[in-house]
Amino acid sequence: MTIPDGPILAGLTAPELALCVATIVFAGFICGFLGFGASLIIVMVLSAVVGPAAAIPVAVLSGAVATVQLIPAAVREAERTFMVPFWLAALIASPIGTWFLKQANPAPMKIAISLVVLAMTWLMYRGWRMANVHDPKVFAVAGIVAGLLQGGAGVGGPPAVAVALARPGTPDRQRANVIGAVSALSVFAIGSYWYHGLFTRDVLILGLALVPIYSVTTWAGQRMFSGGAKAHYRNAALLALAVIGVVTLALAIANYKG
Repeated sequence: MTIPDGPILAGLTAPELALCVATIVFAGFICGFLGFGASLIIVMVLSAVVGPAAAIPVAVLSGAVATVQLIPAAVREAERTFMVPFWLAALIASPIGTWFLKQANPAPMKIAISLVVLAMTWLMYRGWRMANVHDPKVFAVAGIVAGLLQGGAGVGGPPAVAVALARPGTPDRQRANVIGAVSALSVFAIGSYWYHGLFTRDVLILGLALVPIYSVTTWAGQRMFSGGAKAHYRNAALLALAVIGVVTLALAIANYKG
């Protein structure tokens, strides 16, 4: 991950800026409804415009206020027996991931994680549930994997979501667990990104400028969930997880070959 050494904003054309805005609109809505997936959408699209080292911190900054919007409801519904071991493990693993994955090629790990996520998504679609659904060690392992990937590549959400959806519960409970896990990953990664100098002036300007758009569309997605679409939450989340897994796998394979 190379830190951008030149101006980002000065090189943006009007179509590229429009693409950034459109991406934030879509990602914000997905975040509000599903509680995850927005970061990967932003990173995938904006990486082609401003580069991955800028796209990852921009994704974190633009979604900061929206994360605060979602957290109060998530805290009320989320399961502390799941959240606490996951949070502690992810907090420790995130800075390690930023350091380790900056030294090595993250593509092989992304390939492995994508395959695991796709396999878990298929099993959950077929009705599978985790056997050790109350085992804190399982949640801690998920936190370590998610923290490593979030810290190093900004894509720690899929393994966290896969474990959260594998637990039984109402759509409100599952969504709360997802939001709690994914929000924590973003917060824990901020310190690592700042330490490694990824929050440049242009990244701060672009990320903060996109905050209002992200926040409004997140509110719209949240309203849709509360308005009756929650009955379709699990299937929508599994579909999104499958798409994310396929896209991440394809990109990881392409980067690995490159």
